[in-house]
Amino acid sequence: MPSPIPVERFLPRDLSPSIDLRPCSSPLELSRSKPCSLLPSAYPRRPAVPRLPPRLAWCSIDWEQVRVLEPLGSGGFGSVYRATYRGQTVALKKVKRCSKNRLASRQSFWAELNAACLRHPHVVRILAASASCPGDPDSPGTIIMEYAGSSTLHRRIYGRGPPLEKACCVRYARHIADGLCFLHRGGVVHLDLKPANVLLAPGDLCKIGDFGCSQRLREGEDGEDPCCTQLRHLGGTYTHRAPELLRGEPVTVKADMYSYAVTVWQMVTRELPYTGDRQCVLYAVVAYDLRPDIGQVFSGTEAGRALRDIVQSCWLPRPENRPSAEQILQQLHTGDCCSTSSVLLAEEPGTADGSYT
Repeated sequence: MPSPIPVERFLPRDLSPSIDLRPCSSPLELSRSKPCSLLPSAYPRRPAVPRLPPRLAWCSIDWEQVRVLEPLGSGGFGSVYRATYRGQTVALKKVKRCSKNRLASRQSFWAELNAACLRHPHVVRILAASASCPGDPDSPGTIIMEYAGSSTLHRRIYGRGPPLEKACCVRYARHIADGLCFLHRGGVVHLDLKPANVLLAPGDLCKIGDFGCSQRLREGEDGEDPCCTQLRHLGGTYTHRAPELLRGEPVTVKADMYSYAVTVWQMVTRELPYTGDRQCVLYAVVAYDLRPDIGQVFSGTEAGRALRDIVQSCWLPRPENRPSAEQILQQLHTGDCCSTSSVLLAEEPGTADGSYT
């Protein structure tokens, strides 16, 4: 049946595929514009190299303490290196200036800093940042993060090792839900949750990383109001993108729950969500509620059936019908494996929300 709505109205053509192995994502696009000066230092008559806002001055990079060791990976909007900073092993991300969309590169950098002041065991911690990069005047900025190893959940799922056991899937699902619960309480929506953006840290801990597509909800909003933001989100990964975002509707935290469902489905099935033409898939997701197939692999154990119920509830078409991260965390909570959700915001100078306007 032909589409009653032109595909171009809700299916942007620059959505990135889902198979990248390092957490470097495409950014979001703003529906409102603000003057922003991020100009190379080669222009002496222009403003100086931009700096972080005063409330984030505490995390400015001391470049004399940085030593880059080796590359870890790269994506469309950034390169990640293993480095040392003040004697500590860290991951250093240099944001690239995209020749086709320079504004998108800058937005990706500032979006990353939505998590600058957040501290949680299942969220990658940002240690320092700079709106410049020595030796590369075209770079919109540099971010220094905790080093959580080089392994991602994507590599663990699709690597040569054995499939994840159901108990391990439940544990990882709990880690991710715990991190999302913390982010959503702080008004941050990730908007690009997928296995490639979940790092597997020492101790077999999942840590949510790559906030280059994230948004911060307006101050005072709880994320449930469908009019909570005026930002128009065009980044992320099409296989994990909630149908309301494809329709151009406002962002809420429930968009992350849809992505969470697809991520959990991948852990259990060890398959990729969709095959075939991207535009056809996206149209079917919106118009016909297409979802990845729930197979028998979810029915063999009690843990598998529990995960099946979670997946099916989290990828419901309407965001208001999906459970919250806190509800999923309670559902996954067991007496012998407690959640680690009692964490605090960093007690750094200035505000602890890490938001930008």
